[in-house]
Amino acid sequence: MGHRLSKIVTRTGDAGTTGLANNTRVVKTDARIAALGEVDELNCQIGVLLSLKPPRAIAAALSRVQNELFDLGGELSLPGVTMVNDAHLAKLEADAQAFNKKLPPLKEFVLPGGSPAAAAAHLARAVCRRAERALWTLHAQSPLNPNAPRYLNRLSDLLFIVARTLARASKGGEVMWKRQK
Repeated sequence: MGHRLSKIVTRTGDAGTTGLANNTRVVKTDARIAALGEVDELNCQIGVLLSLKPPRAIAAALSRVQNELFDLGGELSLPGVTMVNDAHLAKLEADAQAFNKKLPPLKEFVLPGGSPAAAAAHLARAVCRRAERALWTLHAQSPLNPNAPRYLNRLSDLLFIVARTLARASKGGEVMWKRQK
């Protein structure tokens, strides 16, 4: 395989435009570019979480998700191409159910924290929700594969469950919201 990125500094974006994978140029403030950026940030945040060495099953699921997020970015950069499908959604749901069945039901809201890994998972969840909103914004302007934003919706659920799992595995435990009187 040839070199995919042989030249990093290109100066082609210096005028406020950027190229999509289909060689069209769009302004950097385009909703598609905003959505791509949010998905990229989410992938970075999951990388931070993985660097904190979560348990093997969580790491495996999140490593797969990182690759799937790259596919989602590819789909966003090639309008009309579909890469995220029902099987991706089903796998996220299966992961969420598997991790969640080991957790007690919630009686109160959970605050981000409990451990560095749990806090990183909560931050990834919040970034995921923002990315999902960006995809719905783009979808309102230019219809997307409906599985693309749905994928992020399922992923945010999984990240919440992962955060709970990681917090409960730490000495800090889950941090529960306390209603102020």
